[in-house]
Amino acid sequence: MINMILDDANDRMQKAIEAYQRDLATVRTGRATPAMLDRVMVNYYGSPTPINQMAGVSVVEGRQLVIKPYDKSALKDIEHGIYEADLGLTPQNDGEIIRITVPALTEERRKEFAKNVWKFAEHAKVAVRNIRRDANDEIKKCDGSEDEIKDGQNRVQKLTDKFVKEIDEIGKAKEKDIMTV
Repeated sequence: MINMILDDANDRMQKAIEAYQRDLATVRTGRATPAMLDRVMVNYYGSPTPINQMAGVSVVEGRQLVIKPYDKSALKDIEHGIYEADLGLTPQNDGEIIRITVPALTEERRKEFAKNVWKFAEHAKVAVRNIRRDANDEIKKCDGSEDEIKDGQNRVQKLTDKFVKEIDEIGKAKEKDIMTV
């Protein structure tokens, strides 16, 4: 029973790490990547739709994104969605596609993005700790000796420490990537 709880906690913590990595993909590093637009939602026929579901997003020349909508009538909506996402990017609509030139980051902007990395890291750590709490609560409910319960809780703590360390390592790597000119 305790092993099942630990396996479930491990899976859930792994998903928290994956969510953290998806959040980090949206943080700019000075290079253009289609993932920068993952959080952009466009009001498309009355429902919020992710930009990557209604347009092809590609990188051209390293610093420029090209957005080619599947439906040309959505150009204005996509442009508006990018402005509303407050990414600090200016879309240029030529009637067929939207071009976004990603400007080089200033030192101040790099530090601001690095702070965002650690904000996302803290959210991920909170998620991992909540999973730890849930697992410990379930272990306490198990029919087992006091030693088995204590051992289960220690194993949950080791699992938590492992994932928190992984979050920190991912954050340090992303911060280094952002701060590299």
